Order: sequence, then structure tokens, then C-alpha cells
Amino acid sequence: MLRQVSGSRGDGVGLRRLVIVLGDQLDPEGPALSGFDPSQDAIWMAEVPEESTKVWSHQARIALFLAAMRRFAEARRREGKRVIYRALGSHPHHRLAEALAADLRALKPEKAILCEPGEWSVREALLATLKASGIPYEERVDDHFLCSRADFAAFARGRRQLRMEHFYRWLRRQRKVLMEGARPLGGRWNFDAENRKPLPRTGLHLPPPPLAFPPDADTQAVLAEVGRRFAEHPGSLAHFAWPLDRAQALRALADFVKARLPGFGPYQDAMQKDAPWLWHSRLSAAINLKLLRPMEVIAAAEEAYRQGLVPLASAEGFIRQVLGWREYVRGMYWLRMPDFASENALGAEEPLPRFYWDGKTRMRCLAEVIGQTLELGYAHHIQRLMVTGLFALLLGVRPQEVHRWYLAIYVDAVEWVELPNTLGMSQFADGGVLASKPYVASGRYIARMSNYCRFCPFDPARATGAAACPFTTLFWDFLARHRARFGEHPRVGPMWRQLARKSASELAAIRRAADRLREAFQAGRDAHEV
Repeated sequence: MLRQVSGSRGDGVGLRRLVIVLGDQLDPEGPALSGFDPSQDAIWMAEVPEESTKVWSHQARIALFLAAMRRFAEARRREGKRVIYRALGSHPHHRLAEALAADLRALKPEKAILCEPGEWSVREALLATLKASGIPYEERVDDHFLCSRADFAAFARGRRQLRMEHFYRWLRRQRKVLMEGARPLGGRWNFDAENRKPLPRTGLHLPPPPLAFPPDADTQAVLAEVGRRFAEHPGSLAHFAWPLDRAQALRALADFVKARLPGFGPYQDAMQKDAPWLWHSRLSAAINLKLLRPMEVIAAAEEAYRQGLVPLASAEGFIRQVLGWREYVRGMYWLRMPDFASENALGAEEPLPRFYWDGKTRMRCLAEVIGQTLELGYAHHIQRLMVTGLFALLLGVRPQEVHRWYLAIYVDAVEWVELPNTLGMSQFADGGVLASKPYVASGRYIARMSNYCRFCPFDPARATGAAACPFTTLFWDFLARHRARFGEHPRVGPMWRQLARKSASELAAIRRAADRLREAFQAGRDAHEV
């Protein structure tokens, strides 16, 4: 059990460096700890209510951070390091910066050290606190990324467009990943054509679920505390089994590479009822907490391919997510904050439907994905983008509400990765800076990529009538509302040309159906509820 170590040296006299470690910086060899001297230095960590309440966080998300932080702190203490750990309830401060300011005054270190925070507002608050304290401080570059903020800014300088594909190819060359000299392995940069298959209806055996890590006594104590302190928050703790330290994260990585990476490529976009994991890694939380370094994850996937254990399409598809999208959205976040957080290019102003918080809807795809999310704190990228995200985009939900929901509800959510994916890729709130087109589709897409529609009362082929699929209704309504903006777009223009084939009476019926849906959701009712 974590012991509160709060100052065995009284007022901190003789404290050379106070090393600030945040909840998503849990690498024992992280940059802030370089040069740490146990005889003179101390690690400072704090749990504060704001980190769990600034968005209505899933109980499993809260528990993951607290359990991993406490395990990290206790491991450093066993190594002989001094750890000043402020647990929830042991101090009066609501915000992290307030807790730090109080300890800077009390401990009076000669210098403070921190690794650059991942969240813009946290960095602003902590740096302001350090400056106000008058204590010298050093902010070190986070080396858990393959492209620093400065390098991304240099890459972006002078470019008219900042597309992920161009960045991905540049970074693969820089890091020599899946390369043969100057050429990509296999002669192609991506294998998307092979990697977007639905699951076959019969004859396919699903892989085993990811390696689970049942809670030990300390983690069970955290779960009990979270259940007590945050009882009104959404989500379940019943299935909590996430890796919480580096040793567990390495085991989870090895398990993924062996058991699921071979099939990840072709079926990474597929969805199936009652099958939350499929071939996905479940490693994002461990990577975002800095329990794993991205290059070791990439190297494991590439080595499996080179040993003939994994098809190239699967290795490349997975590496694209880590080396491509993860690094790209982090670069875009820091390049465009803080304005990025308030963008709303499509003028979307609808409230987020109530069922996003309880999963109670007859729309089977949404009930399945949201229900899974509430149970596990997890959904894979297509469930997020093309079910929950797609519905919010078509409905016209205010993108900041969608952003807050994603940040709250997923255990792997940290703002630098979640915000660009939500506001840029999912909701097109940046007007096309991150993604060149809005990711819109009708219910037919979900029917093609999943078996959800087989259990649903709505027909994905119908846009009007009692059996109409709300996705399909809102899809055609979205096209009609945004015809002027996207009608001539080279990548999505064909959708709007389909719209031109519909008669005025059809379009009027679709608009009336879409308006009824919005009225129902605003009133807290479900689709087609009277």
C-alpha cells in the first residue's frame, strides 16, 4: 500500500531538486528523473479532484490514473528515492497548480524540474506557478515522442497543407521504420485497401482477448476509493484489468504481437456485437501513461514482420497508428492550441443526447458501443469515429460537448491526442485543417462493417418512415445542409451528386424526419419515440 511520504526533512532544507511527475509521465527513466540524486532530490506527485471532475470522468479512467500513479510512487520509494506524494483527501487543494504552489513554499527547493506537460492548460498553469514562486525551474523535452514539438513546427513551416500521410512518410524515413533504403518495404507506404475488411459472416475464429491484469490488494483499495468518492460518475469498475506498470505493459505488448497483430491489418475497422477487443492492442493507455515507449512498440511490430510472424499489411497498419496518427495529432495539438479547442467550423450547436451517458437507445450500434464504453472504458477507433463520432457529426452536436465526452469516457483519453482526433478528424470543427474531408456515411456503412444492424429495429437503407435508420436520415440531411460547402469537394463530391438525384419532396421529408429526431433528443427521448 502507498505510504504518504511528505517531508522527512522538515521544511525541505537541503532539497536540491524537486522533480515534478505528472499522472501521465510514469516512466522511471523519464526525462525529468535524469540526474536524480536520492541524497538531495525528491519526486513530487499529487492527486487533485480537478483532474477527475473537470470532465465527468469514467470511474475506470480515474482509477487507472490513481492506481498507476500510486504504484509508480511506491516503486520509486522502494528504490530509495524520496517521494512527496499528495493523495486525495490528504490536502485541501482542488487544482494541481495550487497543490504545487503550496509545496514550493513549504519545501523551498533550490530548483524544480519537470518534463513538458502533455496538456496545454496544465502546462500554462504549472509554468505560471513556477514563475510566480521565484524558484528556478527547468522544463525538459518529453522524449516519449518520435517527433518533438520543435521538430513538428519545423516540418510544418511553409507548408500549405499539413496532412498526416506526408508527415507519416517523412517520419518513417527519419526513423527508418519499415524501410529498404529510401523505399518503403513492399514498395507501398500503406495497405489501406487490404486493411478495411468487414468480418466474414461465417468461418472466422476470433482471437483471444487481451491479457488481463486482475487488481491486486492495492488496486482493489483504489477501486473501492473511486467507487466511494466518485459514485455519481459514469462507468463500471467491475472489469478493471489494465496494465499499471512497465512490467505489465511489456507483457501486454508481447501478448498483442503474438495473439492479435497478425489479424489486425485486415480487420482493424471491423465491428461485432459483444466482441469489444477483436484484434486491437489495448496498449494506448499504457503508451499514454508512458509505461511503454512508442519506438519499442513499433520495433516489436516490425520485428514480428521481419521474422515472418505477421503480414506486412498488419504491421504497417498498426505502426501507422503509433508512428503516424499519434505523433501527427500531438504535433497538431501543440501547433494550434489554444484556439483549436474552441473551433466550430460547421456551426454545430445541438446538445449531446442523453443516451451518450447511459447507453439507453434503441439504435443498436450506439447502444452496443456506448454500453461497451461504460462497462470497459474502451472502444476501438472505428467504433469511436464511425459510430459515436459519426452520429454526433450528422446530428450537429456542438463539437466541444463531443470533445468533453470523449475526454471523460475513455481510459486512454488525454487531451493532446483526444482533442485533435475529436474536433479535427471526427467533427470537422477545424474546417479541414487536420482531415481533408468530413467522415460521413449512412447506416449502410455500419451495416457493412458490423453485425449491429441485424439486432436493430431500424433499416439502414431507409431515410424516412417509422423504420428509418437515424444515421441514414441524418446523413442525407447533413448533405443537404452543407451542400454549398462540400458539393464540389473532390473527395466527397460524389455523395452530394447522389443527393441531387433526390426529389424536392424526398428532401423535404428527410428534413422533417431529421427535425423530429433533433426535437426528440433535445427533450431527452430516443429516436422515433412519441
